[in-house]
Amino acid sequence: MDNFEERLRNLEDLSEKIKVPDVSLEDALRYFEDGIKLAKGMEKELDAIEGKIQTLMNAGDAADPKDDDGPAGETSAGADADGDEKKTRSRGAKKEKPKPEMSLFGGV
Repeated sequence: MDNFEERLRNLEDLSEKIKVPDVSLEDALRYFEDGIKLAKGMEKELDAIEGKIQTLMNAGDAADPKDDDGPAGETSAGADADGDEKKTRSRGAKKEKPKPEMSLFGGV
């Protein structure tokens, strides 16, 4: 299994095999065990990829100091070039999306 897509197809195949009405209990258990191992490995890989993406996104934010207005939601007061008071609102914090649940066997 060279890449993530191949492992995903393999996981889908295992899921289909376990749904076959005449699958033996022993085979179903083996398919299930293989699927769990595969899914856990894929989840670790996705976590690592997500970490790399976060690192790259944070590095991009650090490289652009004009976007660094402080913590999300805070306002800062300051004077503009004419000495007039102005308030700026920082960009909102990026929300982390919840991880999708991996349904190995479609709710079975």
